[in-house]
Amino acid sequence: MTDGTAARLVAENTAIIEDFPKPGITFRDLTPVFADGPSLRAVTDALVEPFAGRIDAVAGVEARGFLLAAASAYALDLGVLVIRKPGKLPREVISESYDLEYGSTSLEVQPSDFPPGTRILLLDDVLATGGTLAAASRLIERAGWVVAGVSVVLELEELDGRANLEGRDIRSLSVV
Repeated sequence: MTDGTAARLVAENTAIIEDFPKPGITFRDLTPVFADGPSLRAVTDALVEPFAGRIDAVAGVEARGFLLAAASAYALDLGVLVIRKPGKLPREVISESYDLEYGSTSLEVQPSDFPPGTRILLLDDVLATGGTLAAASRLIERAGWVVAGVSVVLELEELDGRANLEGRDIRSLSVV
């Protein structure tokens, strides 16, 4: 499937919810895309196709990124790196803190999951302000791995998240 087909399926299946989670916000819910088998396959294929042969593993940011990472890893016969919220991983972790519009939080990985130099494709559902993906990228590099690229289903262009990911190879299936 082409990126164009995936983008069309994303547009057709994304649910638009006004004033969620608070007034003035237009929420783009991708769960109907994931619920439709052909759409999930097209999105998965389109997310990873530009990076095929250049990655050793895929990473997903909690929580919807996990869906994309698992499907992509399965399709490519690769492993998955889970990037979790604090306190969810049982072994030794490293953390990366970052700011949100309403506070701060952090992400964690277990550095023993992959050997140093592992080339990782970072996946998530939406690129908004870029804070989460930037923190995840720094965390991957601090663990000794390489960010081979960033691939997202939907990019909210008006929020200029790419500015926080300068120098990264970023692919977006759909830009609104």
